[in-house]
Amino acid sequence: MQVFLFLCAALSVFITTAIVFVLIRDSWEFFANIPLGDFLFGTMWTPVFADPQFGVLPLLAATLQTAGLAMAIAVPFGLIMAIYLSEYARPAVRETIKPALEMLEAVPTVVYGYFALLVMTPFLQQIVPGLKGINLLVPGIILGIMILPYVVSVSEDAMRAVPNSLREGGYGLGMAKWQVATRIVIPGAFSGITAAFILGMSRAVGETMVLAVAAGQNPNLTWDPREGAATITAYIVQMSLGDVAHGSIAYQSIFAVGLLLFVITLLFNIIGFYLRRKFREAY
Repeated sequence: MQVFLFLCAALSVFITTAIVFVLIRDSWEFFANIPLGDFLFGTMWTPVFADPQFGVLPLLAATLQTAGLAMAIAVPFGLIMAIYLSEYARPAVRETIKPALEMLEAVPTVVYGYFALLVMTPFLQQIVPGLKGINLLVPGIILGIMILPYVVSVSEDAMRAVPNSLREGGYGLGMAKWQVATRIVIPGAFSGITAAFILGMSRAVGETMVLAVAAGQNPNLTWDPREGAATITAYIVQMSLGDVAHGSIAYQSIFAVGLLLFVITLLFNIIGFYLRRKFREAY
C-alpha cells in the first residue's frame, strides 16, 4: 500500500514535469526563429498572415483585463459572503448556501460562455454605452461569477479555522461582531484568504471556453473592455482546430503562448506561497 500511494503521488509530479518538458521543447524551436523581445513587447499578433507578426501583447492585455475584471468582482463579493457564512449565518443557513454556491462549479464553462454571449451581452448593451456584441467586459463579469465559489469556500474555511478564543477575546474587549470579523478574524485567516485569491486568479487566467465564445478571437490590442479581443487561451483553442500545418511557426506559437500562460500562473502561485509563509498564523 505504501508503494501504491507513492506511485499515485509521483504520477502527478511526472505528468506536470512532462507538460513542462513539452512546452519548453516546442517553445525552444519557436524562439529559435522569433526573438524573445519581439515576442514579449510586439504589439501585432498575426501568425497566419503573409507577413506574420508574433507580438504577444494583444493576447496578454486581453487575458489580464478579463482576469482583473473577474477578481474585481470575486474578491469583494467573495470576502463579504465568506464573512457572512463564517460569522453571521446560522448553521442551517450555512449548510444550505455553501453547497448551493459550490454547485456553480458544476455548470459547464461553455454554458457560461453562451450565457454571456446571448443573455448578458444584450442586457448590458442597454446599460453600457458603446458595448459591442463581442467584448471583454461581459466575459470578465462571468469569470468573476465562476470563480466566486472558489474564493468563498476557501476563505470561509480559513475564517472558520480561527480559534473561537480570539473572537471571545474581542467580544470581551467590547467589540461588535463586524469589528471582530474585520480586525481579528480576517487578519487571523489572512494566509488562507490570500490562497483563495491566488487560486481564483489562476483559475481566471486559465479559463478557456467563456473567453473563446464571448470575448472574440481577434488579437486586438485594446484597454477598453467594451471591445472584443482574443486572450491567450482563446488563441490556443483557435489554433488547435487543425487548420495550421504541424511543425510550422504558427503551430509552435501555441506552445510559446502556453509556456507564457504557465509562467504567469506559476508566478501567481509563488506570490501566494510567499504570502502564506509570511502571514501564516499557527494556532
